[in-house]
Amino acid sequence: MQIGLVGLGKMGGNMRTRIRNAGHEVVGYDRNPDVADVGSMEDMVAKLPSPKVVWVMVPAGAPTDDTIVALGELLGEGDLVIDGGNSRWTEDLRHHELLSKKGIGFVDCGVSGGVWGLENGYALMSGGADEHVALAQPIFDALKPEGEFGWVHAGSVGAGHFSKMVHNGIEYAIMQAYAEGWELLEKVDMVDNVTEVFRSWREGSSTSSPTSRASAATPTTPVRAGGPSRRASSTRSRLPRSRPPSTHGSCRGRTTARR
Repeated sequence: MQIGLVGLGKMGGNMRTRIRNAGHEVVGYDRNPDVADVGSMEDMVAKLPSPKVVWVMVPAGAPTDDTIVALGELLGEGDLVIDGGNSRWTEDLRHHELLSKKGIGFVDCGVSGGVWGLENGYALMSGGADEHVALAQPIFDALKPEGEFGWVHAGSVGAGHFSKMVHNGIEYAIMQAYAEGWELLEKVDMVDNVTEVFRSWREGSSTSSPTSRASAATPTTPVRAGGPSRRASSTRSRLPRSRPPSTHGSCRGRTTARR
């Protein structure tokens, strides 16, 4: 299958590679000429056979809106646009209405996987009409992880990004819980090695799945002979009676590469 891909940043660039590794042809366009396959969206569209399928992987908001409007002028009846960015699901309804007036199909697709997606595959949540999703199915199959899970046709237009919004809420809640758990462990005198406590949860614990990724990204220091490897500081306060301060703001700092 041949597909156009607009947006070749960390996510888009890795997705292009994974799709190509599956045997499909990708014509990629990006404003950065160093990573683009063509010089313009017009050139990209011209290289695609009909029905033309274009995946949009640019930041949500004006960049996505401008790209979809431009594609609406370049594509024709029977073609398909897929928005794989982080658009609000209500924007999907508007984009669908805009494109459907010209006979162009629209599918929204929430994408999760981050820097691990290239090797492990991406979790995909798509929304749109059956015939439009079917047209892009070979690409979904190329991007998803191997095995039974990792892709879903969640429902009509907007269902993909709505599902991704809920997914992100769950993800942020988990991150918040880990941050507050770490803070609680740091507060007590009796726990000497918070890093290794987290690392110990990688196997056998009900938290092992998310912990394995979190602890893999946590730097470690070898345990010194005769004692633990680290303390948070030379003096520690006792466990406070009140709820620990929220670290939600710092936990939510993420790049768009991790969707």
